[in-house]
Amino acid sequence: MQPSVLRVQKLTERRGVMKLLPENMKVLYFASDCMEPYVEIIRVKDAKRRLSLSSSEDSEAEEPEYQEEGEGALPVLSDHSQLLDDHHLERLAAHMPPRTQGYPWQLVYSTAIHGSSLKTLYRNMAGLDSPVLLVIKDMHKKVFGAFSSHPFRVSKYCYGTGETFLFSFNPDFQAYRWSGENSYFVSGNLESLQIGGGEGGFALWLDADLYHGASFSCPTFHNAPLSTQQDFIVQDLEVWTVQK
Repeated sequence: MQPSVLRVQKLTERRGVMKLLPENMKVLYFASDCMEPYVEIIRVKDAKRRLSLSSSEDSEAEEPEYQEEGEGALPVLSDHSQLLDDHHLERLAAHMPPRTQGYPWQLVYSTAIHGSSLKTLYRNMAGLDSPVLLVIKDMHKKVFGAFSSHPFRVSKYCYGTGETFLFSFNPDFQAYRWSGENSYFVSGNLESLQIGGGEGGFALWLDADLYHGASFSCPTFHNAPLSTQQDFIVQDLEVWTVQK
């Protein structure tokens, strides 16, 4: 008998003779008093598996709590942000599309690092194929911006999908999702970057120097102006992208 097979602490009776059963045998029933018992051979790995399944059933009630904690995990920033803290990330995470979850966010552009230039912003995003998060702080210390399903680029036509949304911490968090009324998500040229549009103006507009901006209510998102004033001055600006 292999050393790994332990002796069981119980006996069975066969023709008046008492004999030991290995631990990996289990008596299912006796056919008669004069025949061998019908046994089931349980391998060591099967026994461990059954024990594991039993433990899983005992702890099943604890799983929802663990899953809820996982779902509430904040996005991880691979670089330092001057504009985003845990409070901002917690609010934004609830509106991010599933395809962005579980990936770190990388800083692509910052006025504090790269200067104030829309051309540089476009250049830093050349070759990207991931969503981007635009975050702005104006001279009144208000934080707002937009999540774009596509990186910003120069384009003759509007681009983007219904994943695009606007947000504002002004001071309470507000998110403005696509209304479905039109598809003027994002458009850009060398003179300006525009997000949203239709009658009344752009939801968010930035000039070539990323210094002057404007925000109006628009049909694309049915949003309120994101800044405290429709015309604003940019103090800091950051753009983040999903790092895959």
